[in-house]
Amino acid sequence: MIDLLLIVFIVTLFVCSTAIRLKTFIKAIAFQGLLLFGIFILRLNEINTVNLVLLLLETIIFKAMVIPYFLHYLIKRNKITREAEPYVSNFASLFIITAVVMTVFFLANTLRCGVFENIYFVVASITIFAGLYFIISRRKIITQVMGFIIIENGVVILSLAVGGEMPMLVNLGILLDIFVTVLVLGIFVNKIGDIFKEAEVDHLSRLKD
Repeated sequence: MIDLLLIVFIVTLFVCSTAIRLKTFIKAIAFQGLLLFGIFILRLNEINTVNLVLLLLETIIFKAMVIPYFLHYLIKRNKITREAEPYVSNFASLFIITAVVMTVFFLANTLRCGVFENIYFVVASITIFAGLYFIISRRKIITQVMGFIIIENGVVILSLAVGGEMPMLVNLGILLDIFVTVLVLGIFVNKIGDIFKEAEVDHLSRLKD
């Protein structure tokens, strides 16, 4: 069952790679939050009340609800109605993500390591590389924020690669990191939107003291 959820998680990365509209990107990120909750529940050996509440807060509440709502707000706040406008075509993005998936699977089978459990390490690596690709291949700042959130999801899955128990401090650290990052970048995007009509990366070169 966990393998199925991880495969579906990878499928969401393909959806993001071909997403033209930002709302599709946001829906995929929200669905990733739901998938992470299911993976956690099935993966963790022991779940006490505190860990369960923390998992609900981190995945269902924060990743699947709060972050998507906040991203929707940023889109409406900055009146971003145009498409994501990647630097490369959707077909090229799909090809690149496919190449990343195949390469990571090949390397995982070639370099087997007893410390990490391959399936989690593979999915986490694919997610992190995909997030980095979304950051460098998209024009709009808001889309790059989404790429960073995908990287955070990859880091969460990577933490599961080292064992069935996920320490509470790791959970709190990831949750705080995501919250602060989205808050800061959200304020940043809002300020950019006040100055420029379209919040795109190219406009940052025109900023002056």
